[in-house]
This record gives sequence, structure tokens and C-alpha cells, in this order.
Amino acid sequence: MDYSGNVFLVGPMGVGKTTIGRALAERMNLDFFDSDQEIETATGADIPWIFDVEGEQGFRHREVNMINLLSRRKNIVLATGGGAVLDKKNRKRLKKRGLVVYLRASIKQQIDRTARDRHRPLLQKGNPEQTIKDLMGVREPLYLEVADVVVDTNRRNPKGVSIEIIKQIKVHQQFSGP
Repeated sequence: MDYSGNVFLVGPMGVGKTTIGRALAERMNLDFFDSDQEIETATGADIPWIFDVEGEQGFRHREVNMINLLSRRKNIVLATGGGAVLDKKNRKRLKKRGLVVYLRASIKQQIDRTARDRHRPLLQKGNPEQTIKDLMGVREPLYLEVADVVVDTNRRNPKGVSIEIIKQIKVHQQFSGP
């Protein structure tokens, strides 16, 4: 891992990656980026529209390119999309270019936080609870594979989580050396 002052947040939708990422970046005096927001800015289209027109595969291609671009920067906090870990290139780049924090939340917490959000294409069809369970079945091993640090966000505020992340980063750096 080349720390480069970078902290990359991974985890499922609804764990608070963007909100916590902003709080963490402010506390650490780093620049904040959200890969989904950067894709929307670059394309001029929102994520649901990209999914409708290009499908998930088209979106994932854009995501790989954006994460490659953003993860090359120094001294940033990057909130990735929930499915970013599906691509091996993303996992490799995130692991190599910064410290990866897996933000974890219970299925119930994810459902509660995403219930009324129409900006999540994968939850717009069928049973959202089952979709989240299915996604976690596939993605959680990948989150754990890439993570240097795991932090639980259940019923916690962004400030408290960001403070814990900073503590965990310090512990991780002590044990991994310079």
C-alpha cells in the first residue's frame, strides 16, 4: 500500500460513505470526492439515467475509469459506489493507492437508510430487502478482501465514525510501518 495520504471508503449503499467521507475529509484537512458524483458531473447525467441507457455494465466501465483517475490523486478521501469492489482493477488500485476503510452496517440499517431513495437503480425493482441481502452476499467478501480497516456505522453519527476512522488509521500505520 502506498498510503499517499489517501483514504478510500468502501461499503454498501446506505452506510453513509458520502456523509462520513465529507466529515472525515474536513477533520483530516483533505479534499473529498464521491466517485458517483464525479461520474454524474463528467457525464452530465445522473446514475439512474446511465443505468437505464448503458446498463450496469456501462456504468461499471465508467466507474473503473473514474476510480482510476481519482485514486491517482494525493491527500484525498474518496467515497466509492457500493459496487466498486466488484471490479478487480478497482480493488487492486484502491488497495495500492491508499488506505481502504470498509464502512459496515446491518441489513436493517441499509434498508432504513435507502427506503425512500429513488437514486439507487438496483433497489428500484423487486424486493429491496432481498436485493440488499443478495448484494451483500456477493460484495461483503470483496469489501473485507480490500479493507485495511473495518468500521461499523450502525446508529452512529458521521462525526463519531470519522473520529474512529482516524484512530484506526493511526493504529494501522503503527503496525504496518512507514
